[in-house]
Amino acid sequence: MERKAQPPIERIQENLLARSERRLLTWICARMPGWVSPDLLTFIGMSGAFLVFAGYVASNLGGQWLWQANAGYVIQWFGDSTDGSLARFRKIERPRYGYFLDHSCDGLATTLVVVGIGLSPFVTLEVALVALAGYLLLSIHAFLSVRVLGELKLSYLNAGPTELRFVLIGLTLAMIFLGTGPGIFGRINGFDLFVGGVGCLLIVLFVLQTWVTARRLARDEPSRNAEWHQ
Repeated sequence: MERKAQPPIERIQENLLARSERRLLTWICARMPGWVSPDLLTFIGMSGAFLVFAGYVASNLGGQWLWQANAGYVIQWFGDSTDGSLARFRKIERPRYGYFLDHSCDGLATTLVVVGIGLSPFVTLEVALVALAGYLLLSIHAFLSVRVLGELKLSYLNAGPTELRFVLIGLTLAMIFLGTGPGIFGRINGFDLFVGGVGCLLIVLFVLQTWVTARRLARDEPSRNAEWHQ
């Protein structure tokens, strides 16, 4: 039997830096050596995520290790942002393989980053896991939207992965210059409140986006009972 072609997935990317980042990525891809492959860039991105994780964990020994975490964010951005861009630039896309590998690596990278923050002396692990849950819930919403709407939503509230990396770099710089300090509410300090607040915001966004998508699907697919009453 002949396999039917999959309908193209519409990428919805409305983050603030999307246009500038796209121009930069096109410039980089045009100058990328021929021996550099998208798979190699994916590996580089994952290496950056491990550097971020190691930097946060090592910050228990001294705050200077946080500079490694910030360097890891840059490396992770480079690999994660250029792998798919290079494949599209060279017209060597493998849509199913790329989609599966890219999002699998994104899930692992996000887990490494957030758990690393929770294992640092600046944020309690329980609070960090709230942020991880919020991010993964939004990821689940994005993957479900691909299935039911044919849309891959890559940004929320005009922010995407790149903007989030800037926020995390800023948070890490604050850790470097402010230190741990006393907790505002016992063990809970300002960094906990910030990370926990971001996590709660992501969970609220997931609930709202689920409601909006469900209403959209209900309009597009009226129930059979409603048709019988017409």
